[in-house]
Amino acid sequence: MGLASMRRGFAVPGLLSLLLSLPIASGAVAQVTPFKQAVAEAAAEDSDIAGFYRENEYAPLWTGTGDGDRARRAELLRAIENAEAHGLPVARYDPAGLVAQLGAVRSERDRGLAEVAMSRVFLQYARDIQTGVLIPSRIDRQIVREIPYRDRGAYLASLNTTAPAALFRGLPPRTIEYNALLKEKLTLERLLAAGGWGPTVQSGTLRPGDTGKEVLSLRNRLISMGFLDRTLTQSYDETMTTAVKSFQLAHGLNQDGIAGPETMRQINSGVETRLQSVIVALERERWLNLDRGDRHVLVNIPDFSARIIDNGKVTFSTRSVVGAARDDRPTPEFSDRMEFMVINPSWYVPRSIVTKEYLPQLKRNPYAVRHIEVTDRQGRKINRGAVNFNNYNARNFPFSMRQPPSHDNALGLVKFMFPNKYNIYLHDTPAKSLFQRDVRAFSHGCVRLADPFEFAYALLAPQSDDPEGLFHAKLNTGRETRVNLEPPVPVHLIYRTAFTNARGQTEYRADIYGRDARIWSALSKAGVALRAYRG
Repeated sequence: MGLASMRRGFAVPGLLSLLLSLPIASGAVAQVTPFKQAVAEAAAEDSDIAGFYRENEYAPLWTGTGDGDRARRAELLRAIENAEAHGLPVARYDPAGLVAQLGAVRSERDRGLAEVAMSRVFLQYARDIQTGVLIPSRIDRQIVREIPYRDRGAYLASLNTTAPAALFRGLPPRTIEYNALLKEKLTLERLLAAGGWGPTVQSGTLRPGDTGKEVLSLRNRLISMGFLDRTLTQSYDETMTTAVKSFQLAHGLNQDGIAGPETMRQINSGVETRLQSVIVALERERWLNLDRGDRHVLVNIPDFSARIIDNGKVTFSTRSVVGAARDDRPTPEFSDRMEFMVINPSWYVPRSIVTKEYLPQLKRNPYAVRHIEVTDRQGRKINRGAVNFNNYNARNFPFSMRQPPSHDNALGLVKFMFPNKYNIYLHDTPAKSLFQRDVRAFSHGCVRLADPFEFAYALLAPQSDDPEGLFHAKLNTGRETRVNLEPPVPVHLIYRTAFTNARGQTEYRADIYGRDARIWSALSKAGVALRAYRG
């Protein structure tokens, strides 16, 4: 059997059908030495590929004449040809070039070079679709997530132990969210081909009772988006008010029924913008392609929410306030384990706040910020009157600052700890009014909760028959008290401007830190493009 038999087994459309027509010359399969030499030469700069072939005596994975090789070739070429459906950069895998290289095989050396080329493409595609195209920390220094990269050698080994179709089906994240985003991507691509949602609304604010051409523009836009049934109404009536509230609910805005500036910005966002958000969300889902825990806490930063997830279902949800959109304050993205809560916490003021915000005040008035204690290295409260704060700067200031437990404590009455080098945690706050805002980015980086007591009860429920009683027994002492979570609960701080709700509908949020814009720019440079799909 010669190399020409490699063509048999390809019966799929597109580039694979092209391969059927390409001449692959026959040659003696028994002449393995030139093949081995070519494989060793081509793989020399990639230790994982070189090691795999060396350990497997240079047996081919892709270019042999057996059914397994034919099936692997077919699945790889099918996958890379359709990579665009996952928001991946097809040009990175160069399916046409790979087909051409296979078609140009005239010798065992050619076959060895083609063999390694296919393994390289496979490893690139497998990593991209399983754990992402980009390295997130290179895009934004606040994306400090550890990506669960798989062993490259194991990818190659799995080709010998797993049916090719099953192997390739199992590469993308196997989550409901990933599949829902793929569906939304296709929907938006069809909308893009159909012209989108029509003209934008030019008015800055519209209210119930308004009339005029911009009300008609708003009406037509809401109809196109599916928030309003077809109607000939000429005014901002009750039906349109209800539609605006539904839109606001789907975009994380206060449901007042008024198309104010933030609501109007979201209404005027185009299909292209939403499609970019979905493609970025697919990439982010690949970064988080790991076991998140049957029970876990999920904080979505631009959604300003914190949720407890039990076996895939939201069992608790509350509003949150996150870090301000300033260089030194945004909330980072990472995963950790929530180990305990502190009831009646002291606030140990971060040094950055001490030196940047409080030290200048102390220089002007040593008795400024009286509600916070100045302490020495042993944690003892010092006499402010005995210190000349003007002698110190941010580098040599020798003191710390602490706010004792109280209802006015910056952390409120409880904080939830997952010890990390970023000094980020979840906590209560006395500043309750901020939870009524549409955009809730005001903190120094930590996440404030609107319903911290209820959050605590939910966390304690698995380990106590009376979680509320347990919590309040500790709270009523007024003393700082640690309560361990048994077992610890995984916590994931994520950033999703496009995500799926419990009803299976896609919701969108504003890109408050501009992170998604930077990710989209990087994906675009890597070769990912928007497409209008008419299929």
